[in-house]
Amino acid sequence: QLQASGGGLVQAGGSLRLSCAASGLTFSAYSMGWFRQAPGKEREFVVGISRSGASTEYADSVKGRFTISRDNPKNMVYLQMNSLKPEDTAVYYCAARAARRLGVIGLAAHEYDYWGQGTVVTVSS
Repeated sequence: QLQASGGGLVQAGGSLRLSCAASGLTFSAYSMGWFRQAPGKEREFVVGISRSGASTEYADSVKGRFTISRDNPKNMVYLQMNSLKPEDTAVYYCAARAARRLGVIGLAAHEYDYWGQGTVVTVSS
């Protein structure tokens, strides 16, 4: 199971830190990702991190503002979001992808095996 938390209401330019707690899986065997879905839009990839945390991939829209990290002993993945914009408003989902190779990061939703319930981020202008 994946449990996302940390969402909330923040003004433009502000920061939030999302957390995702994993249980019931061998966390270090999974690459992790964050996706988001805004009202009326499709779910989109935000950022992903490899099993060890050595590799990351970011959507162009969040590069330089968002940072993903993971703590394997704690079965946690984090998303630090800075300089938030109103267009970042969405439900944010964490997801886990079984990865046989260390450097694999899934960029598409269909690649992921497990999903959290989502946490709502609202950025006011």
